[in-house]
Amino acid sequence: MDNWIAVTLARHLRSHDKPLVIDLGFGASPVTTIELATRLARVEPTVRLLGLEIDPERVAAAVPAADPPRLDFARGGFELAGHRPVLLRAANVLRQYDEAAAADAWQTMCARLAPGGLLVEGTCDELGRRGAWVLLDSHGPLTLTLACRVEDVERPSDLAERLPKALIHHNVPGTRIHAFLRELDAGWDAAASMRAFGPRQRWSAAVRAVRAAGWPVETARARFGEVTVPWLCVAP
Repeated sequence: MDNWIAVTLARHLRSHDKPLVIDLGFGASPVTTIELATRLARVEPTVRLLGLEIDPERVAAAVPAADPPRLDFARGGFELAGHRPVLLRAANVLRQYDEAAAADAWQTMCARLAPGGLLVEGTCDELGRRGAWVLLDSHGPLTLTLACRVEDVERPSDLAERLPKALIHHNVPGTRIHAFLRELDAGWDAAASMRAFGPRQRWSAAVRAVRAAGWPVETARARFGEVTVPWLCVAP
C-alpha cells in the first residue's frame, strides 16, 4: 500500500504546500507510520506525517519515535483530532466494523479531509503480502486496488479475503466484484504458459487479459502484483 501511495499520489502531495498526511490507527507499534513517512519524504520532502491512535497508551509508546514537524503522534479517531489532511491512510482499521458502520466511517473521515483531500482505506495480511484498498475523495470511492506478492497466491481470487468491508460480503455470483475476480482468475488461467517466466509475468499477462476483456483496469503497476479498477465497475 505504501509504495502505491508514494508513486500514484505523489503528484497530489506535491500540489500542496507542506502537505499533512495522517496515518489513522497505527496500532501497537508506530513502525508502519514511520515507514510511510520515509517513503513519502522521498517523493515530497515537505510532507508532515501525523500518526493517530485512539488508545493513549499506544500514543505514549510511539511518542519517542516522533520527529516533529516531519513525524508526530497524537490521540484521535475518525474525527482526525480536528486536523484536515490532504491525504489520510486507514489501514486495517475498519475490518472489525459491520458494513453500515464502515460506510459511516468513510463519510466521517472524508468530511474531515482538506479540500481536494484523499482517503486510502483498506486491509492487508500480517506480512503485507495480500491487500486491497479503496481510494476515496469527498464524494466517495474512486478506485479499488488489489495487490499481492504474486509468489504467495494460488489464484487472484485468493485476495477476496482482503476485500474492504464495502465489498467482502458482496462477493457472490451475480455481483460486479464477483465477476471481476472471476475475470482475473480466467486471465490467470489463460496465462499459464507464462509460468516459465515467473509469477510476476503471469500476473501482468492476466491483468492485460482482463483489460482486453473490456474491464478498464490500470496496467502500469501490474508487474508489482497490483491491479486497479474504477470503483463503479465493482461497486455493490
